[in-house]
Amino acid sequence: MRPKITLQGVSKAYGNGEALPVVDALDLSIREGEILAVVGPSGCGKTTLLNIMAGFVAPDSGEVRVDERPVVPDKKGILMSQQGSVFPWLTVRQNLMFGLNGAHGGDAVATADQYASLVGLRGFETAYPYQLSGGMLKRVEFARALAVKPEILYMDEPFSALDAQMSLRIRNELLNILQTVRKTVVLVTHDVEEAVHMADRVAVLTARPTRIQTVFEVDLPRPRAVASTGVQALRAAILRELGVD
Repeated sequence: MRPKITLQGVSKAYGNGEALPVVDALDLSIREGEILAVVGPSGCGKTTLLNIMAGFVAPDSGEVRVDERPVVPDKKGILMSQQGSVFPWLTVRQNLMFGLNGAHGGDAVATADQYASLVGLRGFETAYPYQLSGGMLKRVEFARALAVKPEILYMDEPFSALDAQMSLRIRNELLNILQTVRKTVVLVTHDVEEAVHMADRVAVLTARPTRIQTVFEVDLPRPRAVASTGVQALRAAILRELGVD
């Protein structure tokens, strides 16, 4: 399978005076259509790395290529941040119509309603965010990201605001959706069990300045029960790699 995203020698530092190295000569290849989870110590640079991949932050050295071309922020990729991005003054339908360039009138409404239905929000198209639960708001975010038909989803702790039960439910729903509308997904998470549950591979980062420490192949059939022996064994192996077993 050909690489969708390639990072070669990517480095980044911050600071006005003495530079603070964040990413150090990092190499990584992400296959087309795979879900790659990225885990690492707190503050190691996971979000910075994701923003570099998506083209929103330029590396100091090295390069990022998408489909063998230098990355630029465009409709190929959508970044979902942990802060959330639902507009409170718009209905579900209006939120999903936002950003549908080229779709007008009835076409935009039909597209918005199609993706609302896809994430289980049929009947809530005219509801405002304050009328929705936290899990439903997260579904709106996913539907809006999918509605613009990106090839890549860059996700930064997308489930962190949800309780454990709702997080598992939304993850399962997203995995089911991705079976229908296949995307390349880069998932940054602090939750190792979440990473193993969702990903085809898990990249473990070192402490700052971060590099790839190791990459685990998740050779487990789907759907995966988080309590299964295979998921828990791989979770334990990744935690040992992180030094927190």
